[in-house]
Amino acid sequence: MAKKVVTGNYAAAYGAMRARVKTVAAYPITPQTFIVEHISEFINNGELDCAYMEVESEHSAMSACVSASAAGVRTFTATSSQGLALMHEILPIASGLRLPVVMAVVNRAIAAPINIWVEHNDIMPERDSGWIQVFCDNNQEVHDMVLQAFRIAEDKRVALPMSVNLDAFILSHTVEPVDLSEIEEADRFVPKYVPPSPTLDTANPKAVGVFVPPEYMMEARWNMDKAMREVPKVAEEVNSAFAKQFGRNWGGMIDPYMVDDAEVVLVTLGTASSTAHEVVDELRAAGKKVGLVKLRFWRPYPTEQIRKIVSKVKAVGVFDRAVSYGVGGPSYIELRNAAYGLNVPVMDFIGGLGGKDVSSADVRFIYERLLETAKTGKVRKDITWINTRGVEQ
Repeated sequence: MAKKVVTGNYAAAYGAMRARVKTVAAYPITPQTFIVEHISEFINNGELDCAYMEVESEHSAMSACVSASAAGVRTFTATSSQGLALMHEILPIASGLRLPVVMAVVNRAIAAPINIWVEHNDIMPERDSGWIQVFCDNNQEVHDMVLQAFRIAEDKRVALPMSVNLDAFILSHTVEPVDLSEIEEADRFVPKYVPPSPTLDTANPKAVGVFVPPEYMMEARWNMDKAMREVPKVAEEVNSAFAKQFGRNWGGMIDPYMVDDAEVVLVTLGTASSTAHEVVDELRAAGKKVGLVKLRFWRPYPTEQIRKIVSKVKAVGVFDRAVSYGVGGPSYIELRNAAYGLNVPVMDFIGGLGGKDVSSADVRFIYERLLETAKTGKVRKDITWINTRGVEQ
């Protein structure tokens, strides 16, 4: 294993290269562009034997990935923001055909207004498209999760596409030391590709994605739901296998920290988790019983694991880097659902939109509000917008 200082974009591309992808469909969009550029460099340098398709749009990129995966090869692409939105029509086709495409998504704000910095409002609207979603909070995790994504998506119990999400610029363009896997160890972890579903065959022509009547549509949807419910078990198995081989344990569906005796817990996604981790250490040193849940998988949502933790605390908060307008943050909605009937106060903290900095002071403020609620039993505000001009906190 070679340690190098690389960006999150490079880590994602390197993981795909080490997984020996055979088809990459590429279209540029800031801040994802370097992922597919790095892959083209790997191909040019003779490090990767892969068909590289330069397409005319993200819609075409996902269409090409669907076709390649249906033909029986390991497939990868990457996108961001408006590009992901343009792919929307094809995303349910990949999942509906049970094709294990893996895609890196560099999370960026959706226009308007135009903004190129981090937000989760690009990927979260795709929560019902049938794609598995995992979020990373450092570049090592990006590299490792691309490798894990292929094993999870290609497992016959799952056979669904998967997105590996990384925060724009905070990870995509920031360099960190990363242990880059050697080809031999990557081959041991990601086996030779065996399609989990029947593939297209010129010797045995057939129609794919045909028109179906309602009764068959119900069965198809039920089977997709069943497959998504298999993901937690498969993801935990893959994480354990990865930890055994590489020595890095990412925690599976969630990565809890200091929750066993916590009075309050904060749930985070992406790079906000690292900042929150440091604040937990600081507050613990001051004698305050706070905990953190790094939510790694957002689809499927780890309801039972979250519910078990929430049931033991006096208040729980969620940090959302996205908003479902008129309702609250998407993760807040999911957390309320997971906590239903537990009679535990659930509070939403929306911040970091459009790349606005999420500081230690912001996280301390969140924990202070949670501790206040735990002490008084009263919630000051269900939804709080952090550091938003003209808005009371």
